Amino acid sequence: MAEHHTLADRLRARAQQLGLSPAHVAEMADVNRSFVYDILRGRSTRPGMEKLGAVAGVLKVDRDWLIHGIGNVEGTSPFIESPDEAFVAIAHATPRPSMGGGAVVEEFEETADRAYHFRRAWIRHNLKANPAQLRIMHVEGDSMAPTLLDGDAVLVDMARRAPNPPGIFVLDDGLGLVAKRLEHIPSSDPPAVRVISDNGFYSPYERTADEIHIVGRIRWFAREI
Repeated sequence: MAEHHTLADRLRARAQQLGLSPAHVAEMADVNRSFVYDILRGRSTRPGMEKLGAVAGVLKVDRDWLIHGIGNVEGTSPFIESPDEAFVAIAHATPRPSMGGGAVVEEFEETADRAYHFRRAWIRHNLKANPAQLRIMHVEGDSMAPTLLDGDAVLVDMARRAPNPPGIFVLDDGLGLVAKRLEHIPSSDPPAVRVISDNGFYSPYERTADEIHIVGRIRWFAREI
């Protein structure tokens, strides 16, 4: 959901939520009352960051939340999102990334009744991702242990296919679909990547960029206990 609130809106709503008057906020933050009132009246579009940080501390929010609406709020946000807009469904992808060999990538089939739901704001602000490019997959095998274990659910961002910076990806290395740690090999010609298993039992190997198909970068995982 797009952020429609202003700095003044956020300051006013949070103060009201905590039962604080503007004058009380100013007193607790040790700033002039005019500093707070000018923001609330729209007269201060570029308030001092140090003073605004003190106000944010009183309101128990990140300063960036006051300015941009992005960041942490202690407890619940003063703004109630519509449930339909607050969460977005991320479907499963049919192939299963096997850590040590697996099924070849063929296609992604979405199954609505198996979808995972994530907060849209978390995807937008934390992952900086497009929900349409995300898929849930499950890993098999032990080659990425202890980082990823057999059966873990992983959230794959299919828009991020470049192994720079290094990270854990789902890829088809020519033998099957695997979850591996990838890093670009500097000055390689043709461009090549090192394919690494976190489990030391499996040896790393190298592939040229043309020899592997990177499905996407793993951004999150979940595990049953």
